[in-house]
Amino acid sequence: MWKVAMSEEVGKALQSVVERVNQAAARRTKTLPAVPPRLVAVSKTKPPEMVVEAYRQGQRNFGENYVNELVDKASDPLILDSCPEIKWHFIGHLQKNNVNKLLGVPNLFLVETVDSAKLADKVNSSWQRVRGGGAERLKVMVQLNTSGEQSKHGLPPEETVNTVKHIVSQCSALHFLGLMTIGSYGYDLSLGPNPDFQMLLSRRQEVCDGLKLPLEGVELSMGMSTDFEHAIEVGATNVRVGSVIFGNREYPNSAANTPNPSPAPSPEKTSKKVSEEAAKKMQRLTVSEHYEERPLL
Repeated sequence: MWKVAMSEEVGKALQSVVERVNQAAARRTKTLPAVPPRLVAVSKTKPPEMVVEAYRQGQRNFGENYVNELVDKASDPLILDSCPEIKWHFIGHLQKNNVNKLLGVPNLFLVETVDSAKLADKVNSSWQRVRGGGAERLKVMVQLNTSGEQSKHGLPPEETVNTVKHIVSQCSALHFLGLMTIGSYGYDLSLGPNPDFQMLLSRRQEVCDGLKLPLEGVELSMGMSTDFEHAIEVGATNVRVGSVIFGNREYPNSAANTPNPSPAPSPEKTSKKVSEEAAKKMQRLTVSEHYEERPLL
């Protein structure tokens, strides 16, 4: 009975999020292509059965925050057997001593949280060693701390161009896919476009101008359960949505998969659910004139 109820809930929730993603993409300005961005279903703390159910509903990209949890889940016999085309995204803070463990994950698709040139070097050399010289390049994103909060991980924004340049020129086993940010929790969208998202847009432009990269070739991972629609409207190509799909998370008293026994609470857990009124405000928000002047994808 639980399985039937879970199946219905996950299926309905996922379908609703996909529809909202498509609607948000359709509201983009004419300077942005009306193509649905990549939806990453964040399955943190959720059992393999829920991942399999979302996969059965057509979802392929899944995100995890902790290396040990991702290793266990990606290697689970049920997922290996039922989800052959799954694509795993690592979206949590990555410590150098966990790199080898992470890179051994089956179906690892993207590491979104490279936050230094040194970490990029470690991932680069480890990928060559773990997967061999003939392996496809590993997709990575550079994480920025756009809000400047000490509690957040990420590269200082002013170091973005040099770090990306290092990856592109010195890390032959890595494929630079784009920029990622978490941003401040609970930003009031009635005040206007999220400044963290605007910062990411600005830094992408600097990267593309400085390194002669095409805008459409540099993705933006921003937006979570409470603000993914707004993120898409202003240019996100990758959104990370968890609790809206899988329900609220239950955190164990002692997390075996985290190096810190008291991790910072998820923004999806601490932030209030977006009300219908707030959602309507998000639909009316448009990107600032500065970014309407040129395509961002």
